[in-house]
Amino acid sequence: MTTLATTSTVPAVAAREILRRRTFAIISHPDAGKTTLTEKLLLYGGAIGLAGSVTSKKEKQSTSSDWMDMEKERGISVSSTVLQFDYKDYCVNLLDTPGHHDFSEDTYRVLSAVDAAIMVIDAGKGIQAQTLKLFDVCRKRGVPIFVFINKMDRPSRPPLELIDELETVLKLAPAPVNWPLGDGPRFRGVFDRQKGQVNLFEKTAHGAFKAPLSVAGIEDDQVREAMDDDIYEAVTQEIEMLDGLTEPLDIEQVLAGEQMPIYFGSAMNNFGVQNMLESFLELAPAPAGRVNGGEMVSPNTDNFSGFVFKIQANMNPRHRDRAVFVRIVSGIFERDMQVVDQRTGKKVRLSNAQKLFGQDRETLDIAYAGDILALVGNYDFLIGDTLTTDSKVVYNEMPRFTPECFAYILNNDTAGIKRYRSGMAQLMKEGVAQAYRVHGSSQAVPMLGAVGPLQFEVLQARLLSEYKVETRVESPPWSVVQWFKENEPDTARKAQDPPKVNLTSGCVLAQDQDGNWVVLLNSKYLVSFVKDRNEHLTFRDSANE
Repeated sequence: MTTLATTSTVPAVAAREILRRRTFAIISHPDAGKTTLTEKLLLYGGAIGLAGSVTSKKEKQSTSSDWMDMEKERGISVSSTVLQFDYKDYCVNLLDTPGHHDFSEDTYRVLSAVDAAIMVIDAGKGIQAQTLKLFDVCRKRGVPIFVFINKMDRPSRPPLELIDELETVLKLAPAPVNWPLGDGPRFRGVFDRQKGQVNLFEKTAHGAFKAPLSVAGIEDDQVREAMDDDIYEAVTQEIEMLDGLTEPLDIEQVLAGEQMPIYFGSAMNNFGVQNMLESFLELAPAPAGRVNGGEMVSPNTDNFSGFVFKIQANMNPRHRDRAVFVRIVSGIFERDMQVVDQRTGKKVRLSNAQKLFGQDRETLDIAYAGDILALVGNYDFLIGDTLTTDSKVVYNEMPRFTPECFAYILNNDTAGIKRYRSGMAQLMKEGVAQAYRVHGSSQAVPMLGAVGPLQFEVLQARLLSEYKVETRVESPPWSVVQWFKENEPDTARKAQDPPKVNLTSGCVLAQDQDGNWVVLLNSKYLVSFVKDRNEHLTFRDSANE
């Protein structure tokens, strides 16, 4: 792949700003500790004064990244959040993503906007289903993976067993940056393999942990005294074995997606987090370009370009506004600059750009490649839109995923029909679900498809809380969707007419939100029957194929 030829690059000051950016996501299976780790990273970055608990009681502070009422009530993340802070010489753009599998499409879109990912693993459970799904998306996108094995303060699986599983399942070479000293009640700290230094901690009477105490090495008397004899003997043997079992950390292999740095710690007890953060920022890549027509657009290209990867309405009920999140790929953003939306061809002035921190916001005058731009207002952008000052640049970064469940969200209050329509239109622009129009149906509203059923609950909750509309869910008879195209297009067919398809009982024709024709089926076993009866058509499981 070649780099797009350019006639000019950004000034040296801007180039330095781009170089210090680190834009990454934290991904995990639900309950592995992802949002807790996010809060502790913000605490170290000075972005918050008190880390909240994602499982907070009423008297506790809720997390900065979880701002919806539903997130606070259930203790789960259901919406991706952008959080920016400075840490030492770096400008960090941290994207906290939903862990629940029903929100994976939102997470997948966020992964298009990052340059690296921290994967959180529960030390007691190892790799879980959602973790593997998200890893596969990162691998397809070439996103380097860093692993944080969390909850070492609880009874855990043997660390050698964990790294063996990671290597076997993920097919990446493990490179443990540190090594745990015991687990559960006998967890005493970590050994930093790069520095040859042990970080110890001890629990106070009130349950908090003192700041890590660094000592000279694993053979230091203080380290021996801190651990039981059997734990010390096991740890020293494991550390000796690691040199023969694993390759040294190689940053080129990490960035090439061939090796994964691994860190052990406890996010809840705030141990190992700062060490991991500092090591990660040093190793993680600076902003990468994106592909345009087979060529890579460099972040240092003078022309501004970026793409919309997320839209979120009503983040602050007092404003009732809409935030469009843009990953800046190249150049410099300046407030009031004029760009072209490549989907519509229209010129748009970006006059209201803000930096968001959960619900908090501040006006943004300048931003650089790698930053996440929040455009607040009534901008008519859609997910996937390319915004640029260079008419030759168009990005195609947004994946479309096959729904696994379908539903109708119907209005219960005829007096609130305008609010219902307005709310549904806005939420569909956010990409919270996919819309399908069933051919020949008398139903006035579209059928919705989503990766998981919890997404429909979120739709209902947001319609009620943000638009004061009560709704009900009705389940259609279909559970499978197949896209198709004609092998030989029928030139005589009018554009609004459906293609000729021989359908079996339990199947109907529909159009997706992009106008593509699909077949809806009530069972997977019908797919082969429909294919056999329609040899003039080519079927596929995804809109992306």
